[in-house]
Amino acid sequence: MPKYTLIFLTISILIVLSSCRDDNIVVYPTQDDTGHQTKTEYIGMYVLNEGNMGSNKCTLDYLDLMTGVYHRNIYPSRNPNQVMELGDVGNDIKIYGGSLWMVVNMSNKIEVANALTAVSRGHVDIPNCRYVTFDGGYAYVSSYVGEINKESVIGGVYKVDTTTLQVVGKVNVGYQPDELAVADGKLYVANSGGYQAMQGKGYDNRVSIIDLASFTVEKHITVAPNLSLLRADSHGDLWVASRGDYQSYTPRLYHLKKDRQGQMVVTDSIDTPIGGMTIIGDSIYYYSSTYDKNWQPQTTYGIIDIKRGTIVNDHLVSPPADNPIKTTYGIMVHPLTHDIYIMDATNYVSSGKLYCFDHDGNYKWVTWTGDIPGHAVFLEVRDKR
Repeated sequence: MPKYTLIFLTISILIVLSSCRDDNIVVYPTQDDTGHQTKTEYIGMYVLNEGNMGSNKCTLDYLDLMTGVYHRNIYPSRNPNQVMELGDVGNDIKIYGGSLWMVVNMSNKIEVANALTAVSRGHVDIPNCRYVTFDGGYAYVSSYVGEINKESVIGGVYKVDTTTLQVVGKVNVGYQPDELAVADGKLYVANSGGYQAMQGKGYDNRVSIIDLASFTVEKHITVAPNLSLLRADSHGDLWVASRGDYQSYTPRLYHLKKDRQGQMVVTDSIDTPIGGMTIIGDSIYYYSSTYDKNWQPQTTYGIIDIKRGTIVNDHLVSPPADNPIKTTYGIMVHPLTHDIYIMDATNYVSSGKLYCFDHDGNYKWVTWTGDIPGHAVFLEVRDKR
């Protein structure tokens, strides 16, 4: 058995044997063997299942890439003295400094655990938190601040010390900020304005730029309404997705880069709606969902060449005809093998699925997940012996 797989399982067993909840109930993971092993320094992949809003069913799954075994709902048995559920709506998951950071949106918290064992380190209370990124020993968390169905308030970014798990700063940005990314000493934040639009005030259309040294907003860049996903590539450029305003602005992916004066500006865009994306090298892997007249999702999967700024493949994967993907909700790509993982929310109220395809898009396997799988992160461990 691989070294890190053994550590993961051993710690789990010891925790369960040594302590349990007051009611003596321990929820053990269920598992499936995918039959495929992938032995690199990326030993596993965590999958955060959102759970339907209001159901308090956010759960954490783990795919052991070394053994090919998929473990569902691992958090309760790793943390038997805590409540069984992670909370209401898991919205983002990242690894930084040996810790696993899980953003639980409607529960107004970020759960932090040891990345190797999933044993809790504690949590950070942040209202209506959305996404997290890191730089220089700090976590930066976007927050809507206000509550849904109430008066829209200006959103913010919270600065958290990753060692102490204490909030050490907050800065206001735009309305309902979503994804954020660090590039060249700046923090870029995509503002959606979703609550504003619900109240008839229109979407936000700006990317906020925060100087990390002073932790102040330098300026805002007007891009397009209802911004959501935002990623920085290895060249320091930004890619930000707009959902559009469902009227005059259609969903597009916008490319931002620095001009001759060193100012970040919009240079071009790609005419496709982006439901999810991940960057590997100079390629953006994405999925794009539209709906037919019967409101059935029509989904395509593709690759965008970053250097050319064009779609080079819009038929990336071939789902099995006898087990089709129903509701694509997330995409991940293995950094080394380029295996493609597609998360399927199915009907949004029961178990989802995780599909795996090889780098050419050929189907490999599928397994059941928790409810609404939408976010994932690879666990990398380098053996320095």
